[in-house]
Amino acid sequence: MLRIAIGSDHGGVDQKDEVVKYLESKGFEVKDVGTNSHESCHYPLYGAEVGRLVASKKCDFGIVICTSGEGIAIAANKIKGVRCGIAYNDDVARLMRQHNDANVIAFGAKFMETQDVIRRINIFLNTEFEGGRHQTRVDMIKDLEK
Repeated sequence: MLRIAIGSDHGGVDQKDEVVKYLESKGFEVKDVGTNSHESCHYPLYGAEVGRLVASKKCDFGIVICTSGEGIAIAANKIKGVRCGIAYNDDVARLMRQHNDANVIAFGAKFMETQDVIRRINIFLNTEFEGGRHQTRVDMIKDLEK
């Protein structure tokens, strides 16, 4: 079974909690790194922690949520080995796996309904990386980390 790391700031905590319940109900092993409060906090801490768990292979994929999705995605992408994108629609959720071999998916809780987020997570987790010409591009991204 897939191991999934998930984290959010105070702006995404309610949506994160709903996603955790859903994923656990489907039998996924979920590592929730927080936050678990509506008290103002710093999204880079949670984005980076999810990124570290994925980059270290302690988790297979990561999910990050903040108010817009932007800040926490930027933070996750600072971790070497992470490829994170914001799934602002179903096609992007598929393409970020298919073409970019993304291993972390981000959402903006203020702009996305939870049922859409869950659908996009399912698309993301059930899409394989195509490789081929896309592998060359992913390798180029990896080279940027050196």
